[in-house]
Amino acid sequence: MKTPSLFHFVVITGLTFAGAKLFAQESTPPFSTEEREQVYSATIAKRATAAVELLAITDTAKSNKVHGVIISQYRALRARDEALDNMFRALSKDAPGAETNRAVVLPVLSRQLHQQFIAKLGDELTQIQVEQIKDKMTYNKLKVTFDAYCAIIPNLSNSDKTQVMELLKAAREEAMDGGSADEKSAIFQRYKEQVNAYLGRHGHDVAKATREWEAKQASAAPAEGAPKPAN
Repeated sequence: MKTPSLFHFVVITGLTFAGAKLFAQESTPPFSTEEREQVYSATIAKRATAAVELLAITDTAKSNKVHGVIISQYRALRARDEALDNMFRALSKDAPGAETNRAVVLPVLSRQLHQQFIAKLGDELTQIQVEQIKDKMTYNKLKVTFDAYCAIIPNLSNSDKTQVMELLKAAREEAMDGGSADEKSAIFQRYKEQVNAYLGRHGHDVAKATREWEAKQASAAPAEGAPKPAN
């Protein structure tokens, strides 16, 4: 009788491992509704806590109230998204492609939620603190994007900067109502296109400036293996 070769041993071991892995996957039940809700609750609680911590509120009662307002807004946005999904799912049976109207319907359904949320924050916070909450809920995209425009096009006039900031603030207001990070990013992208169009009308070639800035950054990067400057 021949002794099994190393090749046979590796094949048999691999198949055994793959089978065990497959069995483990099949025997692991999916998350229950209750478990998914627990994960979601923990996630939005963490987000709300991070936002409130920025404000340095010394009044515990006020801090807890603001925390609750933010949590309620996240839940309201999720309920809105679920209602939209159900509506478009029903519509698509009779009108395929109806979900493409989501971008049109979303702001309409969000307007009242948005206004109520800002009003509740305003009852507890200063305007500066409300701005901080807005930035936190939109991943600080306003500042990051504005700073990028100023770096890429350093000769922006004060008037240009004012208009860019106003457009990005409008993007932030709408992006606050986005149901996901991707949706928020898509909203900012739409407004960036408006910014680019405005700058183009006022003598700035954004695409060219971006290429030149990227080339400058690449040439300024230290060569691999080159000594780094001392601290």
